[in-house]
Amino acid sequence: MQDEVNSKVVALSVRVGSTGAKMSAHLLRLAMKKFLEEGQKHRTVKKEPTHGKQTVRELMKQDTALTNIEITDQNIKSFERVARKYNIDFALKKDKSADPPRYLVFFKGRDVDVMTAAFKEYSAKELEREKKPSVRKLLSQALDKVRRRDRERSREKTREKDRDL
Repeated sequence: MQDEVNSKVVALSVRVGSTGAKMSAHLLRLAMKKFLEEGQKHRTVKKEPTHGKQTVRELMKQDTALTNIEITDQNIKSFERVARKYNIDFALKKDKSADPPRYLVFFKGRDVDVMTAAFKEYSAKELEREKKPSVRKLLSQALDKVRRRDRERSREKTREKDRDL
C-alpha cells in the first residue's frame, strides 16, 4: 500500500505523424519538455506573505483585521527598527493634510499586544533621546569656554606686559 502512495505515474501519449515516422529519444525528450512547460503554466504558486514594512494594500491582502496608531514624530526610522525587532508586519501612511505631517502605522489586529510593547519601547527611546543634550550644543559650549579662557589669558599677558614697562 505504501508503494502505491509514494509512487506517482504520469501517462504521456505522443501522436507520431502518419508517414511512418518512428518515436526517437529526441522526440520523447521534446514531448516531455513540452509537458513540463504546460504544467508550469497552470501551476499557481501561492506567494508567501511578506513580513516587516509593507504597503497597506499588501497588509490588507493577508485577510486580517487592521488597526492603526498615529505618530506625529518625524523620526520614523527608529520606529521601524523597533518594529523589525518585534517582527511586526506594519504599513506606514503619511497624512499630509495636517501642518506637521502625521504618520499612521497600520498593523494586524492580532498583533496588538506585541505592537503596544514595541510602541512603549519606541516612546521610551524617544524620551531618552530628548533628555540627552545635543552633541552640537555641547560642542558649541565647549568652544565658547575655550574662547573665553583664551581671552582671559591674552588679557593677563597684556596686563603683565603693561606692569613690566
